[in-house]
Amino acid sequence: MQIHVVQQNQSLYGIAQAYNTTAEDIIEANELPNPDRLVVGQTLVIPIVGRFYWVQAGDTLYSIGRKFNVPYQQIAAINRINVNQPLQIGMRLYLPDPPKTNAEFNAYIEPRGESVSPALEASAREAAPYLTYLAPFSFEALRDGGLKEPPLDNFIQISNQNEVVAVMVITNKEQDQFSDELGRILLNDMNVQNRFLNNIVQTARRYGFRDIHFDFEFLRPADREAYNNFLRKARDRFKQEGWFISTALAPKTSATQVGLWYEAHDYKAHGEIVDFVVIMTYEWGYSGGPAMPVSPIGPVREVLEYAITEMPSQKILMGQNLYGYDWTLPYQEGTIAEAVSPQEAIERAVQHNVAIQYDYEDQAPFIEYRDAEGKNHIIWFEDARSIQAKFNLIKELNLRGMSYWKLGLEFPQNWLLIVQNFNVTKK
Repeated sequence: MQIHVVQQNQSLYGIAQAYNTTAEDIIEANELPNPDRLVVGQTLVIPIVGRFYWVQAGDTLYSIGRKFNVPYQQIAAINRINVNQPLQIGMRLYLPDPPKTNAEFNAYIEPRGESVSPALEASAREAAPYLTYLAPFSFEALRDGGLKEPPLDNFIQISNQNEVVAVMVITNKEQDQFSDELGRILLNDMNVQNRFLNNIVQTARRYGFRDIHFDFEFLRPADREAYNNFLRKARDRFKQEGWFISTALAPKTSATQVGLWYEAHDYKAHGEIVDFVVIMTYEWGYSGGPAMPVSPIGPVREVLEYAITEMPSQKILMGQNLYGYDWTLPYQEGTIAEAVSPQEAIERAVQHNVAIQYDYEDQAPFIEYRDAEGKNHIIWFEDARSIQAKFNLIKELNLRGMSYWKLGLEFPQNWLLIVQNFNVTKK
């Protein structure tokens, strides 16, 4: 497959011709809502085997081979050129797909209300072939050790039909907020804790969950070791059932990082105790804060490079947002940015006739526009380039894979590029 960035005056028909494919195939692959209205800077995933590369100044067969992980002799043979032949700028070369690596993919899915909406169920069905784990969010722990269940409807059936592990996500949330007091009770009152674990086991058996995933956030720093001990106890119970155990972790850059989100999360201990972790490498740009990329590659890398010093890299799923935010400018404290999918971001670029720009340092696309009321906006979101940069980081750091927050936000290019880069592990 090929990632193409739309340039000025390009048409879908002309782009298809350049890659020896059809406009219809490109429309279908990218689920283009406005195929006759492309915008400059929009990325298209071209559904072809391999990719084409146009030679640039300074290129050699050797440098191109290193860049795309293809032996230069193979490039020469496929394109019927001599390995010593100088390359002409603008010359088109065909490059085969590099070898795929194995990886695991999790996706959280958050039903709201009393039942799962048809649109959310459809999103789960569409994503399931590309997933190792499906994680309905969430079972909320109660202060007496009970559980408040989310609507599940057909999620377990969808998981089983697609060889996907159904994940029982358990949180310390009360009234839609993480509660340190609830966490304190669960981690320190042994009577409540034993009842809690018994309820988890009974519920997981009833539904057929195969991974128990604790997303305990904003715990008291004093409960750090109590959380570690709880996980050891839970692991021993769950292993008797043949289940996995996993946790969600705040994005830390050191063991001594200060802050309520970070201090009770012990990377080294979690790496020793659980089967895998989800590191929440997103929300640098968040709905209640100033405009910036949601998951800029530099801070994401910094977190993961620290994490692999504390735990095996093959226990780490990189967290990845399937959303962006539309901020009204200038940012004012107390205002909330609107969450948008990558598809919605592109539609707004079309609607306002503005180009999609790209921050190469952060590896993130953005759009600037003015609304009907004359207010300026910026949208930071994800596209094929930004997700490919994250996939490259998974390979570079030899991570277990990726975890998405959350299904229900349209990003068709992501799923295409998973298949291009990885063999998805099924269990």
